[in-house]
Amino acid sequence: MPIEIYYFTGSGNSLFAARELQKRLPDSTLIPIAKLLGQERIEPAGDKIGIVFPLHGMTLPVPVEIFLRKLFPLPGSYIFGVTTRGGTKFYGFKKMDKLLRKKKSSLNASFLINMADNDPKLRHWKPLPVVKMQEIEKKALTHIEVIAEKVRNAENYHETDLEGVSVSKNPVLNFLFDRLILFAMWMMKLSGVSNYFYAGEGCNGCGICEKVCPAGKIALVNKKPVWQKNIRCYFCYACLNFCPKSVVQINSKWYMKSYTPQNGRYSHPYAKIADMTAQK
Repeated sequence: MPIEIYYFTGSGNSLFAARELQKRLPDSTLIPIAKLLGQERIEPAGDKIGIVFPLHGMTLPVPVEIFLRKLFPLPGSYIFGVTTRGGTKFYGFKKMDKLLRKKKSSLNASFLINMADNDPKLRHWKPLPVVKMQEIEKKALTHIEVIAEKVRNAENYHETDLEGVSVSKNPVLNFLFDRLILFAMWMMKLSGVSNYFYAGEGCNGCGICEKVCPAGKIALVNKKPVWQKNIRCYFCYACLNFCPKSVVQINSKWYMKSYTPQNGRYSHPYAKIADMTAQK
């Protein structure tokens, strides 16, 4: 039976990984997660199911968690998860497995792919030079070859996170910091965080932010983007990173200083606006 690769992407990193996996897995199909979230039940036809997505705040993105709650795999399906990241630790695979076990399934394999960081709100963030991007891509492709081989053989395999970046050499500080980030992400998911984004000076009303938003949260009002309060944000940063004028910004919060007004932006070199709109 065919392999179904479900993906969610905000900057194009996870789409790149999903596409490269598809090239290496015969009879595989790419399916955008965001397009399915209006369904009550999601019932895959394949006996191998891949879920490719970026980490958000060290855990699962909002739409991926919603997807997993609605997913009802065929009995005995082989399920694998692939997370793309800029280097941060990831704690979401256990949650994936827990959600799948409620459907009498399990996460058979899990993989982490390091790619360029796409979070311009961070103080020391900056776009990577082309040479560095090429180096990251080469390592990612080598890793994807390994992932594809293990999926073809339906191996039960879970990568150990040896490369996740820590903020300190002190394990106690790391533990506390990681839990703080996870708590903040939980609060953001719970509340939706009103006034998270805004359009600064120089916005020309092109509407690209509205087009690339997978949640449908953005509406143009008087040729200016409005992040509608009654629609849940996916925190994918597509509106931020695909803005051609770099005028979409993140507001600073008491728990988080945003440096987007000073920093540049990132989207994967192969990801186009049409690719982002296609997942809606």
